[in-house]
Amino acid sequence: MFERIKKAFSRDAKERTDPPVSQLGHGPVSEWAASRGMSFSSGPLSRDVAMQGKVGGRPWRMELGKPSRDYITGEELRARADLGASDEVAAMIINRPLKDALERRAYSMITDTLQTTASPNLPEEMRWLAMYDEIGWEGVSDQFWQRFAVLADSREHAMAWVDGPLVDMLLNWPQPAPGPQVPFLIVLLRGKCYLRMQFMPPETHTLEHAATVFTSACESALGAFKK
Repeated sequence: MFERIKKAFSRDAKERTDPPVSQLGHGPVSEWAASRGMSFSSGPLSRDVAMQGKVGGRPWRMELGKPSRDYITGEELRARADLGASDEVAAMIINRPLKDALERRAYSMITDTLQTTASPNLPEEMRWLAMYDEIGWEGVSDQFWQRFAVLADSREHAMAWVDGPLVDMLLNWPQPAPGPQVPFLIVLLRGKCYLRMQFMPPETHTLEHAATVFTSACESALGAFKK
């Protein structure tokens, strides 16, 4: 069963036209990192780069390079911060096209093979979709709910984390902006915060806004769930 979904990811990736890979080079990226007070490093044999900084006094890391997920093509932008927040909180913001695609593939995988055993090789996001309920509430624009889904272990945790400033940032990327189909998610789990997205458009302003969104999500989590 799980080989089937792996093949489906690979087949879909081949059928799509790959987006352009970033032509920024290490120089502009390192200059951008320096402008935010972040350290910069790069792999000697690849274009993968890493940047490190602090948010709320806690270290965080952003990486740009080869995708680690089959649903991302081109380059992947990911970030991680160990916030030391409450381990009891679990929440995720995911763009709807990615959520729908992962759910369809999981459903097809199960129904095609009549096998229900979970596989540790599946992307963790697919297990999160099965574990947590989608949550919505009034006071957030319909535009946000049309583009994103919020899943969490409780309504209270979702509402405390996804605050107004974070909603506004997710809806107002600088132009040219990532389209609604660009894979994107932020996860708060086990006291850590994660961001994963396709680096599209491959420009410095995408790095800038993604970093701002991520650090804002971290600050919101620290304010609401700090031990």
